[in-house]
Amino acid sequence: MGDRPLSSLHKPESLDAKVRRALAAWPQRPPGMPRTIKQPGPWLRARPDNWTDALQPFIKLPGSRHLRTLPDGLWLHFSPDPEDPYVDILCVEACGSLSNLLDKRSRFAPSTGSLQVFCPLPWLLSPLLPETEAPRWRLIPLFREEPTAPAVLPVRDLRVLYGLREEHYQGFALSQMPAPHEFFCPMETLMREDGHEDPALQALIRRASAAANFMVLPEPGQAGSAPPPPPRSPACQPPRPSRLKDIPSIRVIDTLFAERRRA
Repeated sequence: MGDRPLSSLHKPESLDAKVRRALAAWPQRPPGMPRTIKQPGPWLRARPDNWTDALQPFIKLPGSRHLRTLPDGLWLHFSPDPEDPYVDILCVEACGSLSNLLDKRSRFAPSTGSLQVFCPLPWLLSPLLPETEAPRWRLIPLFREEPTAPAVLPVRDLRVLYGLREEHYQGFALSQMPAPHEFFCPMETLMREDGHEDPALQALIRRASAAANFMVLPEPGQAGSAPPPPPRSPACQPPRPSRLKDIPSIRVIDTLFAERRRA
C-alpha cells in the first residue's frame, strides 16, 4: 500500500452506499407487498443487484436516450398478460438533504407523459443467483420465448418510498403534504440490514400497494372482476433445456439469497 495516505484506507462509507447495501438484502417481492388480483404478476428486484455485472434496469422518458433515473432501489411488477405489457414500479430513494429530496420528487412528479422502464438484455438473460441457473426472463410471463433485445415497458403505476434524515423526516411530517404516490420513512430504517423485517416498514409498503385504494377487492372469478388472461397455447411455449426443467420459485430464490448472505 506504500505511499497511499492513511485517510484513503479508512474512507467512510457514503449514505447512498449504506442504503444500497441494506436494500440488497430485501427480497424479490417488496417486504409487506400483498398478493392481490390488482398485481397478480411477479415482482423482481431490479436495483440494487450485487450478484451480476450486467447493466441494471433504469427509468427513462419516452424518446430519451441520455436522461436516466437510477433509484437507489427499484422493484418491478410485470404484467401477467403478454398481450398487454406494462410494469408497476416501487422506487426507494435515500435523501441526504432537503434539496436532494426536492430534486428526486421532481423526477417522479405526475405528468401527461408515461415513464418507461428499460430492462437491458444482459439483465434479462442473467440468473437471479448463479446457483439458480434459470434466467430472469423465464420468471416473467410477458416473454413467450428468449428475448433478443432489451425490453422497454410503459409504467402503469408508480409508488416511491423516500428515506429522510431524522430532522428532515420530523419537519416534513409536521408541515408538508405528500402526493398520493409518495411514502416516507426515517433513513435509519433503510440503512439497517434487517430493515426489511421491520413490521412498521412492511405495513407502510402494504399501504403503497395498488390494492390499498379499494375498500374491498372482488375475488378472482367473481362476477364483474377482470377475466384472467387466456392460457398460453402449447405451440407458444419454447422448448426448455433440461437444466432449466425445474425453475425455482421467487420464494426459493429469496431463501437461497438469504442463505448465501449468511454464509
